Amino acid sequence: MDKFKLLLSIAQKQQATLGFGLVALITAGGEQIFSAVVFKCPCSSWNFQYGLVFLLVPALVLLILGVILNNKTWKLLTGLCSCESECVCHFRGTCVFVQVCIQIFVSAAVAPITWIGVALLNGNYFECARTGLANVTLFGYHPCSDKAQPCRSELHLFPCKEFTVTVPPTERDAVMAIIRTESQVIGWLVIASIMTTFLLLTCVARCRSPISHVQLKFWQVYTQKENALLDQYTDEHAQKLAERNLTSFFQKTPPNPIVMPTREEWKQVSSLFYYSKKRQHYSMLQRHVETALCDPRRESTMSDGRAPPVVFDFADGGGLIP
Repeated sequence: MDKFKLLLSIAQKQQATLGFGLVALITAGGEQIFSAVVFKCPCSSWNFQYGLVFLLVPALVLLILGVILNNKTWKLLTGLCSCESECVCHFRGTCVFVQVCIQIFVSAAVAPITWIGVALLNGNYFECARTGLANVTLFGYHPCSDKAQPCRSELHLFPCKEFTVTVPPTERDAVMAIIRTESQVIGWLVIASIMTTFLLLTCVARCRSPISHVQLKFWQVYTQKENALLDQYTDEHAQKLAERNLTSFFQKTPPNPIVMPTREEWKQVSSLFYYSKKRQHYSMLQRHVETALCDPRRESTMSDGRAPPVVFDFADGGGLIP
């Protein structure tokens, strides 16, 4: 039981990392199945277009799906085009908007990057696309450069074993081995580039953090607890309001008063949060409680006039910084 609790504790602390790992694993498995069951190179003049579509379009679909499933996307966009919205009408709001967009796309890019990386390492899509470009040279060498002349003209037929070509089978296999090597080299370069970029983004975000590592861990725990309690309180108050309205409707009695947040208060606690050194708040909810409710006069002087750091993302459940 103690070991189970330890594993559960580790899983909760590394929830974001495990989530990204699970997404990558599912995407890699899906690519393998997709490549084996659906993909079949036409071995015609459509090789390049067909292979490129299977390589990039699923990645684009996964990217869009990741953006759609990210709660922060809709928190950012809801009410953005409203005439009353002022979230991007000044420098601070623009910085917050841009940083959140970057974080959304970084989180959503895990699946498409995995798809492209695994597909290039597998080589099927690239082989099909590459054989559709008989006159294109990669890495300073063409697969048919030291082969007989029919190699270039029949290159588009090489991925399909059922097609008969005049090129000897040994040369055909050698050309396909070179193309697969090109695919795998490009795949590793893509993976290494993405990992390096992610490492640099993480380092920059950490360096810009206005708080210490220990306080950062406290902030993450607080955000998780607040979100869980917010869901609980939302359910309870929604149930009370629904029960009161139904009771009043069926019994034909005046409704009992229920204290609820105003529309403006909902809007304030739903705004994107940024960290301020002047006042130690960990969420928009805490900021509203300790300023607008305790001392309304302080509501207009809460900011410190600086662009918000990336670390504000924790209050919105993001994961740019692990």
